[in-house]
Amino acid sequence: METETLAMASEIDFSMLALFARATFAVKIVMLLLIASSFWSWAIIIQKIINYRAARAQADAFDQAFWSGEPLDELYDQIEANPQGGSQRIFAAGMTEWRRSHRQDGGFIAGAAPRIDRSMDVAIAKETEFLNGGLSFLATVGSTAPFVGLFGTVWGIMHAFEQIALQQNTSLAVVAPGIAEALLATALGLLAAIPAVVFYNKLSADSDRIIGGYEAFADEFSTILSRQLDA
Repeated sequence: METETLAMASEIDFSMLALFARATFAVKIVMLLLIASSFWSWAIIIQKIINYRAARAQADAFDQAFWSGEPLDELYDQIEANPQGGSQRIFAAGMTEWRRSHRQDGGFIAGAAPRIDRSMDVAIAKETEFLNGGLSFLATVGSTAPFVGLFGTVWGIMHAFEQIALQQNTSLAVVAPGIAEALLATALGLLAAIPAVVFYNKLSADSDRIIGGYEAFADEFSTILSRQLDA
């Protein structure tokens, strides 16, 4: 009897496609949701890595130009039409408000310094929103995917027990397929969650460093403009 049971179990296809095909409708929906979440998470991860690398390169290039000794007005005229990167956009926002604050007699409109700071703060906020876009999705996938997979597992095991009760047979050939299908949902949940959590932490730290660089540049630029206003 045991030999016959093992022979029957060996004939069952346990490939991922076969397990998916045999799963119940609810478990299939769970699996498809987890697979889609995993693909979307990887798309966000790859896009963010490219964006952050470009942001760092653009910030380094602009820092060299900014501290090269070139007059700020000439630098602004070069990038005003098409600023590239967060540092250039922050610089352009500050210089735009700087020029708007000039009176016709050469003086400055009262409250120029606070307005310049606010203009750069708005530009930093926009860059922050761009850099952090999509990270909340990674956090959501990382925190919920294991539980979604667990739901699929519980549902699949419940269905497996129903089949055991209907067939009144607890042999390996009856139990194994249902348990395997159920556990596949948990595996997919972990497959989606682990990369999402790891890269969410990494990308959040990278974003904070880039934004910190923008804020430091804005403070330095504001100090330079404040000295000229006082003079």
